[in-house]
Amino acid sequence: MQRKHLLFSALMFSFITAFSQEAPTNPFSFKWDNGFKLESQDKQFSLKFGGRIMVDHAYFFQNDELDSNFGPLLSKSGTEFRRARLFMSGTVYSNVEFKLQFDFASGEVAFKDMYIGLTDVPGVGNIRVGHVKEPFRLDALTSSKYITFMERSFFIDFSQERNNGILVFNDFFGERLSAQAGAFRMASNNGNDILADDGYVLTGRITGLAIQNSEKRQLLHLGLGYSYRKPESKTYSIASRPESHLELKYINTETIENVNNINLANFEAAFVSGPLSLQGEYLTATVNNNAEATFKKYNFDSYYGQVSYYITGESKNYKGSYEGFDRVKPKKNFGGKDKGAGAWEVALRYSNSDLENNDVLGGRQSDITLGLNWHLNPVTRIMINHVWANIENKGNASVLQGRLQIDF
Repeated sequence: MQRKHLLFSALMFSFITAFSQEAPTNPFSFKWDNGFKLESQDKQFSLKFGGRIMVDHAYFFQNDELDSNFGPLLSKSGTEFRRARLFMSGTVYSNVEFKLQFDFASGEVAFKDMYIGLTDVPGVGNIRVGHVKEPFRLDALTSSKYITFMERSFFIDFSQERNNGILVFNDFFGERLSAQAGAFRMASNNGNDILADDGYVLTGRITGLAIQNSEKRQLLHLGLGYSYRKPESKTYSIASRPESHLELKYINTETIENVNNINLANFEAAFVSGPLSLQGEYLTATVNNNAEATFKKYNFDSYYGQVSYYITGESKNYKGSYEGFDRVKPKKNFGGKDKGAGAWEVALRYSNSDLENNDVLGGRQSDITLGLNWHLNPVTRIMINHVWANIENKGNASVLQGRLQIDF
């Protein structure tokens, strides 16, 4: 791990040194804009660097029926650094972009974004090559810094968020219509495989803004995503825990053998009107098997719906189709010279996942999550979630959890 720290420091020093060499003819400005930013006067060169820290603590409860089916809990509470990341990103000569992001959580070091891209390519738009987010699922594309709840819903477990490959994306009609497509090589979620050789993935997504009114702070986002996955291992599995990273996984398909391909389809919608926001997604997975399998295919699905409201009057900030939602800035920061209360958001979500079909008895689970978010300032947030989980015919569990996060 120490070597990785030294490598990151050396890379950052090298980039800053290289950028500074342009200074005699192309002076730079260095500023804080909810993160450190270095930019040349002619906008051809830019550099951002920073990170995020998320510290979680949770208390777990399960009833006697769940104890009987899964055994009593070994621990009634837990704590972890959910994310501890450092990143550096930038642009050189106006149209070449890059990003390096390392995660140090769980005592391991892995990269989460690592790509080189070209912007404003005639007839194409934007191209990125490396370890990137697949263009699939709105909540997955929204940064963990800005999601409404501490954890994303069950549907995140149907496929990894990031993958190794090439991504092409573009916006049309004043960003009212957006499209993304990519070809990937089935890397792990951590992206630290030397060889990503478990088959290939083709993923695409198209979204539109049916309503976009900045004056009234209103928007309606609609989207459809599709992913074709061809695993070389001929296996597939889904396992989910209640929406708490420290909890047990109560539903699990186990490993499905003799898989030919997996087809994932996702439908997404989000509506914002001032302090009120609604969001929902429905994902379906069709697992097609080869001739050696007992059943020709399996069908699984998952969905969620959520509502949130800023009682201090702020509004969710839409960044773009591929980026999802962005940072919320309180009208008045807590304490300091503003002497304000920060931004307060209350949220409620219902989610469901069905992992049972034919001879796969992975279980069915539904969660209700009540959330309270306190944005002390644009880069600091305290989150409290209470999750009530029902595992069909097996029992109930609940999780009370909190998070302190900062990004810079």
